Amino acid sequence: MKARPAAVAGMFYPAETTTLERTLAELLAAVPAGGDGAKAIIAPHAGYRYSGLTAAHAYRLLEGRRERIRRVVLLGPAHRVYLQGMALPSVDAFTTPLGDVPVDADGVTTALALPGTRISDAAHAEEHSLEVHLPFLQTVLDDFRLVPVVVGVCPANEVKTVLEALWGGDETIIVVSSDLSHFHSYDEARGIDANTTARIEARDTTLQGEEACGAYALNGLLLTAKAHGMHVRTLDLRNSGDTAGDKQRVVGYGAYVLA
Repeated sequence: MKARPAAVAGMFYPAETTTLERTLAELLAAVPAGGDGAKAIIAPHAGYRYSGLTAAHAYRLLEGRRERIRRVVLLGPAHRVYLQGMALPSVDAFTTPLGDVPVDADGVTTALALPGTRISDAAHAEEHSLEVHLPFLQTVLDDFRLVPVVVGVCPANEVKTVLEALWGGDETIIVVSSDLSHFHSYDEARGIDANTTARIEARDTTLQGEEACGAYALNGLLLTAKAHGMHVRTLDLRNSGDTAGDKQRVVGYGAYVLA
């Protein structure tokens, strides 16, 4: 079996299994339980001490469907390599301190038949935007397979085409990984992120990278949401100045559910 090893364990989240399990349990216990109608969630990808609580608001919604969800389509932005289009891996699994997450080979094959997609293990090798979500998924779900997609510069309609092909039914959940604004003062970030959140709720498909680093994936998801008549609800909105950072240069985090 060819596995993509954890690249940011010990940096973005604990590398020791017991510590990671305890951290996730504490984060999930600190937020309210929700309903089970989610088809897609949007959650941040910073270190857990910064954005873990916000991410937990989204993942807590999935606990009631832990036995039903069997496939996760996970999309996140490229931070480490310049990428045009969408990259899927050639590996059989992604490894975290909680074990291996098997890749859905059929889902990858389906995606690779569509415009704007290709195999690139380099795009996945050091990328944290997908990896930080895996321990949450391993905690709130039972057995599931992963379709991991790193999204570079990409038209919203190409992302939508991939999402439609992998949409499935109640067994499939879509996860889009994105932080919000970067490196503004606390008050300025709050204003920018409130505006971005209003646009996400309105299913605006013209988000820019300075507003949300996962903008290309988000625009594709929101375009798909329009086609399906879905609504977006904000679960949590804060920034690193509220959690573990100073208030001079903050990063914004939001959690949203689409149903």
